[in-house]
Amino acid sequence: MRIASRTLLCGSAWQGVYPDVFVRFEELQELCAAVGDKASLAIGMAGMVASQMLYAKVEEASRLASAYMELLEEIRDPTLTVGLSVVAIFAKLEVGQLADALRWAQTAIDLADGDPTVGNIIMGSPLAAVIALRGLARCFLGHPGWREDLDRGVAMARRTDPLTHVLVVAYKYVPLIPGGVLVADEMALREIDEALQIAEKISDDDTLGNAQIAMGLALVHRPNPDYKRGLDLLRRVREMGLQQRYSSLELPLADVYAAREEARHGDLHRALPPLRAAVNEYFTRAQIPWAVSATAVLVETLLEHGVERAADEAEAAIDRLTAEMGDDFVLGEVMLLRMRALLSRARQDPAAYRGFVERYRIMAKSLGFEGHLAMVDAMA
Repeated sequence: MRIASRTLLCGSAWQGVYPDVFVRFEELQELCAAVGDKASLAIGMAGMVASQMLYAKVEEASRLASAYMELLEEIRDPTLTVGLSVVAIFAKLEVGQLADALRWAQTAIDLADGDPTVGNIIMGSPLAAVIALRGLARCFLGHPGWREDLDRGVAMARRTDPLTHVLVVAYKYVPLIPGGVLVADEMALREIDEALQIAEKISDDDTLGNAQIAMGLALVHRPNPDYKRGLDLLRRVREMGLQQRYSSLELPLADVYAAREEARHGDLHRALPPLRAAVNEYFTRAQIPWAVSATAVLVETLLEHGVERAADEAEAAIDRLTAEMGDDFVLGEVMLLRMRALLSRARQDPAAYRGFVERYRIMAKSLGFEGHLAMVDAMA
């Protein structure tokens, strides 16, 4: 009885603010160790990983995810493994540990054996979510099949339950529109709007935040007046995060795109400090995919608006990203090629510029990254 209550509390910690949940988790660990209850401990650990992610403690979440995935390997319960893999895979993607994310996703997909409801402990279709997360891992790594995974994940989630549907749509668009992989075209807006309408009917802040951030990011990658509406949505999600009603992971996003808009209107004095702070925050948290996207915005803002010593600061930002980013993060390499091309142009080095643009074009085309193909065409 003591284990059951603490398992439920820790396993659902991500759904609310429980000041003493870490104490309860220590108690759960002691109780489970006393009787050898590994399954209850794994459920509690998964909830604590999600809770750590809620507070943007991604490195802690990643370490705990590794521990409970090892525990699941010992337990050898396919249903439990599929159901609890989603949050662990997401945690690994957030810190850029892509090999672990891909391996765990493939294991869960194999164990589910095509059944979308296997392991529906937390969500209606863990398989739909895991397929989408495998798509993200493949995309980040530059492996084929990423687009098919994302589309299949959304289609499967649409047939299961509303919460999974919204979550998988967010997995598809939230990282990949800012990453230049997908474009915010009419088809993307329809798919996101469908999820947003579902989320608005559900009394769940997490689901609403997922849909709003997807729509917000899509809109800020389109011309005005869509940009203003998108920025408003990002600010709403930011406020939810500050109120601990939504994850803190994406809090800096509103600052990044608000800064870009202020720079476009000539207010660099206001734009650059929060933009630099957002980049630093993502690096401090070790959120590598978001550090890449935010650095790209910083570099473009510096070089487009005539900031004093812009090229030097942009080069320092590029060097920092190169040092921090893993060698296997292929999407990051594509974005770095664009940044280096822009830097070469700013330094009036046409030969280097043409070289980087050509490499950028070849890589974007080989990977099928639509957003980057559009951007490189504009650089010709």
